[in-house]
Amino acid sequence: MNSSSDYVQRLGGLLFGALLLCGCSSEKPVPAPSTATESAQNPAKQGETLTFGIVPQQSASKLAKLWMPIMKLVGEDAGVKLVFQTAKDIPEFEKRCKDGSYKIAYMNPFHYTQFHEDPGFIAVAKQKGKKIQGILVVHKDNESMDLNDLAGKTLAFPAPDAFAATLLSTKELKARKVPIEFQSEYVSSHDSVYRSVAQGLYVAGGGIIRTFNNVDPQVSSQLIPIYRTRKYTPHAFAIHPSVDAKTRQRIAEALIGLGQSEEGRNLLSTIKFDGIEAAEDQEWDIVRGLNLPPIDFND
Repeated sequence: MNSSSDYVQRLGGLLFGALLLCGCSSEKPVPAPSTATESAQNPAKQGETLTFGIVPQQSASKLAKLWMPIMKLVGEDAGVKLVFQTAKDIPEFEKRCKDGSYKIAYMNPFHYTQFHEDPGFIAVAKQKGKKIQGILVVHKDNESMDLNDLAGKTLAFPAPDAFAATLLSTKELKARKVPIEFQSEYVSSHDSVYRSVAQGLYVAGGGIIRTFNNVDPQVSSQLIPIYRTRKYTPHAFAIHPSVDAKTRQRIAEALIGLGQSEEGRNLLSTIKFDGIEAAEDQEWDIVRGLNLPPIDFND
């Protein structure tokens, strides 16, 4: 019998696939699904290949499941081939934005203000009709907990530069009339924050409404938000300056056009979007006004 050998082969395939999704392998990542026959029938699919980086708020496998069908449709409409990529954590995502590994990126508002300056990412779109808002969640058994009860505790956050989940929550708690001092631990993703708080590993943790609504209901049902931050311009769909203006425009139009078809609307609903709308750089001036310290790439 070859059952043992088959199991090893399957396991190896799964591990290799996970590495590709994280962008951790030296092999080239696999583009959003298509076939050779489809490419021959539709010349638009034979266009330029561009990497599309998604900020790792959730696991690589979950992000791939949500975003690859969206990238496939956008790529077809724009006449390019979009390659899904993410990173093992937010600091690694930041490095890849900085060095130009991603030609298109879905990045948080703080990241956009940083990477617009260098290497020059250009915002073209954002989630329609939404603002980003940070939340602090606790276990539902601690529903009566007051913010002051967090003083001296260790709280879970995705990463140091997660905009709403970490930076906004931290800034606002420490800016209160009586500042709340606490310790921070970083657990890589929003989903990890929610799971760790649900398991009682931390008394509270930071996230955002959209990822909280997207997490496994068995996890979210164990949690309750006790604090919400002010609202700001949401994540940017931004394009690297090395992409020519005509291609940039086609991609922007394809992103915005997702809301004009039933297929596109169905795909957007999986990421809790009502649509995507055009955006311009100055819309993130409100984030620049926070005067947050720049990303430390030497840390």
